[in-house]
Amino acid sequence: MKVDRRSFLGLGLGAAAGVAVSPVSWKLMDDSSIWTQNWPWTPVPRDGEVTFDNTVCSLCPGNCGLSVRKIDGRPVKIEGRDDYPVNSGGVCLHGVSGLQYLYDPSRIKTPLKKIGDTFEEISWDEALELVATKLAEIRDAGKADSIACVTSHGMGTVPGLFDRFLKALGSNNFLSMNTMDKAWEKTLEKMHGVSGTVGFDLENSDFVLSFGAGLLEGWGSPVSNFKANSSRKERGATLIQVEPRLSNTAANADTWLAAKPNTEADLALAIANVIISNNLYNTGYYVSGFGPGFDELAAMLKENYSPEAVAQTTGIDADKIVDLAKRFIKSSAPVAIAGKGKGATPGSMREFAAVHLLNCLAGNINTKGGAWILPAQAYDQWPEVEMDDAASQGIENPAMDPAGSVAGFFAKAGADKSVQALLISDANPCFALNDAKAVTQAVQDIPFVVSFSSFMDETTRLADVVLPSHTFLERTEDLPSAAGMARRVTGLATPVIEPVFNTKNPGDAVIALAKAMAGTVGDSFPWESYEECLEAVTGDLWSDLSDQGYAAVQETMPTARPSVDFTFVARNPAPVQAEGIESDFSLILVPLDNVRIATGSVASSPFAIKTVSDRVLAGKDVLVEMNPETAKANKLSQGDTAVIETPKGKATVKVNLFEGIMPGVVAMVRGLGHAMEDNRYVSGKGVNINELMGPVMDADSGLDAAWGIRAKISRA
Repeated sequence: MKVDRRSFLGLGLGAAAGVAVSPVSWKLMDDSSIWTQNWPWTPVPRDGEVTFDNTVCSLCPGNCGLSVRKIDGRPVKIEGRDDYPVNSGGVCLHGVSGLQYLYDPSRIKTPLKKIGDTFEEISWDEALELVATKLAEIRDAGKADSIACVTSHGMGTVPGLFDRFLKALGSNNFLSMNTMDKAWEKTLEKMHGVSGTVGFDLENSDFVLSFGAGLLEGWGSPVSNFKANSSRKERGATLIQVEPRLSNTAANADTWLAAKPNTEADLALAIANVIISNNLYNTGYYVSGFGPGFDELAAMLKENYSPEAVAQTTGIDADKIVDLAKRFIKSSAPVAIAGKGKGATPGSMREFAAVHLLNCLAGNINTKGGAWILPAQAYDQWPEVEMDDAASQGIENPAMDPAGSVAGFFAKAGADKSVQALLISDANPCFALNDAKAVTQAVQDIPFVVSFSSFMDETTRLADVVLPSHTFLERTEDLPSAAGMARRVTGLATPVIEPVFNTKNPGDAVIALAKAMAGTVGDSFPWESYEECLEAVTGDLWSDLSDQGYAAVQETMPTARPSVDFTFVARNPAPVQAEGIESDFSLILVPLDNVRIATGSVASSPFAIKTVSDRVLAGKDVLVEMNPETAKANKLSQGDTAVIETPKGKATVKVNLFEGIMPGVVAMVRGLGHAMEDNRYVSGKGVNINELMGPVMDADSGLDAAWGIRAKISRA
């Protein structure tokens, strides 16, 4: 059998990706001696009784069910939980190495307060009293609305408690780190007038059209997507991947369409034009479900998005666009998906709406194998917040960023210095947000910062007080499924080990803080513990959560097919452009997501870092991908040391030549470059690309829609 280069790439990348989520392939996990030889802070378990505890992983939005093997009460191995509806026994690289987070050298072992440039250990009572006193002073000064909070995600009862705490203080400035979830929510509001998010039934779709979604890079629920991909061939399903680079997903797809960067929306609109102009759309759904703006949309597409015109924009032949449109619309269960890479950043609303337009035209909304519109999670039932005069006055003032954009919030906070206190829970905006240096400066300018974190990360080291959190293996928490999943599942994480250090569940910490403030703030938190609160507010869901460790909030797909308002798409909003001037920066730098590198609030484990290819990270040097043509034009060769510069900064990198990336585009992985001084296994590895990227706010969503930035590169 002849294996050409593309087939070889597809085989190799697919095999590597498959290994990353296999529940049985990590043989070294069975040998604790290997574990302790490489990472000596991990203690050797004693001999004893073997037991198993179930919990749920919160290292990424996939929230997989885990089975933790224990010897004499000490966790020694993590596997996927076989009966968990999200992952069905699978587990990814990060989940399987989760034990390392328990003993990570950068873990915070006790409450801390900053004295000058150093931290001093204090008791929990001292820490809570210190924070409560400072927040009370701000409220007494009539500035309750200058208190803000940022959490890693916005769903579940732990974020709910922080939101409640802010409201009891008198502030609307509760935010969570924004991902594709927020972009999908706003798209559904515009096109369907509903509040919720979208799920994709990839396991039953026979034609998946992905616009840059890294289905094998960690998008949505990584394990679920790997399983859906592995069954694609036997189901006779097709995967088309649209993106400017040959990613793992593109290499495994049936067809890779190398569209120019930031032209995905144009391609989707050209496909829609072919479907409408040839009357191929689902007329049954048109009669019953389509709403305003359809005629305007058809006219706009005909004028602006002919296959011939879009061929010039995207670099994809007009004939291929026509063929793709017909194959998509004539499939039995087609689905189009958006959310670049892992979906860790919001992206352009124009792009999400253009892609979702294809689902609307196919009539595959709330159908098997299609896109499911899932209503907003509303299982938690909270009592009314007690409000005193300070809270009532403060809550009258609008949020600093009405769009709920955490990037917009920090931009405003940095500009007008209006934030007096900031609470950060399990989030690391000083690392994870674009223009990370500016975000860091904005946090430094805030007079009082409190971190509820497990690790001394880039944001926590700027805090005035640290109230350390349990890791996910030490705490109880409800974890609702995020965007992309076709089912609404809420998992219950439960402790598999007693806390290793003097830390608290952040839910318990915020309840204790509220009680330390007394008055109406304390009255708004009538529970003695977080677990009591969780049981009380989850209501009917608690029985399933406590009995089986999860609850299927939505057992079956929705049956209603909501109407579609085409007005937003018909308006043809302008594309979000990359920051920078072409005459100064001739290249485009785009971020890459790698399934082996964590990009969220928690850094990669040492074990995960050890598995990263030396074509991505060589020692401490990050490699920047570029086409050989790009390298030749810039007088660079494989392995050269170079300096890459953008309007936001510059960094020293190594060169990696890759024919699978378009000329004029360079790419660098996201998630490296941590500055965690206590963890030499992760700190100082590579460069944080977010220091080179700048936020570009979407005029329609108010979210950061940056997809790349202008750049130049030269030999060091």
